[in-house]
Amino acid sequence: MEDSTKNSNKSLDRRSFMRSGLLAGGAATIGAGMLANGTLARAQDQDRDDRLGAGDVAILRFLAAAELIEADLWTQYAELGGIGNNQPIEINPNPNPPLNAYQNALSNLDSDGPQYITSNTLDEVSHAAFLNAYLESKGAEPVNFDQFRTLQGSTATGAENIGRLTNLMHLNVDTSWFTRYRSAQNPDFGTTFPQAVTITNRSAIPVTDADFMNANLIQVIANIAAFHFGYIEQGGSSLYAAMNQKASHPDVVKITLGIGGDEVAHFLEWVDFAGNGVQAPIAPISDGNVSFPDFFNNPPLQPATLVQPSLIFPVPCEFISPKLPHVSIIRPLSDQFGGAVATIASFTADGLFFGQSKQFLRELNTLAVAADNARRS
Repeated sequence: MEDSTKNSNKSLDRRSFMRSGLLAGGAATIGAGMLANGTLARAQDQDRDDRLGAGDVAILRFLAAAELIEADLWTQYAELGGIGNNQPIEINPNPNPPLNAYQNALSNLDSDGPQYITSNTLDEVSHAAFLNAYLESKGAEPVNFDQFRTLQGSTATGAENIGRLTNLMHLNVDTSWFTRYRSAQNPDFGTTFPQAVTITNRSAIPVTDADFMNANLIQVIANIAAFHFGYIEQGGSSLYAAMNQKASHPDVVKITLGIGGDEVAHFLEWVDFAGNGVQAPIAPISDGNVSFPDFFNNPPLQPATLVQPSLIFPVPCEFISPKLPHVSIIRPLSDQFGGAVATIASFTADGLFFGQSKQFLRELNTLAVAADNARRS
């Protein structure tokens, strides 16, 4: 009754207001005032929307740094193993001169492999350019690592003689991503996963032209690259998902979802690509140091599903709570394992920064800590 009386009184008040003529007589004035105030309020809201908070800037600056790193390493792969847009590749099993030997070895894993490498490279270059341009459009400082492009890359024919940010010739590739995505367990719950293949202090690109001349060696190098491709892109998939949980500005949410989705697409391609290197007709193969067994006929781990090459998509795993049904997801998603600091620690352990300056690592870690400290408002 009390609520009904209140509603009735409100209706009477509105009707009285209408009859009083105040609304009719002052409609233009009141309407204009409300319109003006509403427009001003919307303009003020828009101004607020256009400004990035410190957390969003930190997220974007770290992602720009990560994309510059990815663009640098993928460019090295593309120079030696990729192809230009619409440029056909001639598959020659006995190259002489052996300038396409690395491309051929990658093509053994997938005939479109060299094109995928080039496309992946162009994507990462576009990500870095976009993120820096967006930061500048919002009055924020872009990321520039040009002073740190000092590392010597490959001297094999095809490689540009320019300074690099990253080193692909002393890699300790973490291949546990291969077993993680075939497991029903989640690293965010503390689970650790075994290595599918042991790759320690090895190059994923031909170092000199001499590497082209050894067909067995060049195939092993291509297989190492294949597992490194998957390692890099699964890291990007988790990183963008982790940063998305921190983003506040609608644009930054869009950016982390949009670019993050592209990273996931990359990762799924390289899952299949790496799997082709551990089954017939490529595997088994070894150069005496790194061995790639046939995972179908001689699985290195049990249960064999942990390394089954034909399992391309993420196996459903625990998520949010162990009490909930398992679901297929990208993982990890937490700062501890998939955040910015974790990403840089992983890249460092991978050997990507072998020979880099301490100043570069300090600046990179400063950006990473700021990104991880961002909180959604």
